[in-house]
Amino acid sequence: MSTIGEGNYPFQLTESEWRARLSPDEYAILREAATERAGTGELLGEWGDGLYSCRGCGAELFQAGTKFESHCGWPSFYDSINPDAVELLEDTTLGQVRTEVRCANCGSHLGHVFPDGFGTPTGNRFCMNSLALGFNASGA
Repeated sequence: MSTIGEGNYPFQLTESEWRARLSPDEYAILREAATERAGTGELLGEWGDGLYSCRGCGAELFQAGTKFESHCGWPSFYDSINPDAVELLEDTTLGQVRTEVRCANCGSHLGHVFPDGFGTPTGNRFCMNSLALGFNASGA
């Protein structure tokens, strides 16, 4: 896994600007690749129509219609809003190979994607941290 934000992203801030923009918990997840505790995220039970965006930069990431109940403890989606919305990187931390999901606009860590979204159109489960996402309800 490479350093968060390392690379040429359209939206860039300094570390101090990120710290001023995000709460300590948001910073830990988005900029240090931490993970919120399973079953605690505020967006886990959100089932309204709308768009999910990056909490770091506001880029649109997922449509509400792609969210599904995976029973994993984190909001799960079977596809991003478009292929260019997210960046997928190999993550070998924790002694296993996983695929990290980052915002393609700012490089913030969002979660991981797994090929176990059984019964979904893509077979994928984008397992995202609630604190990495914002939600804008349709018509809001």
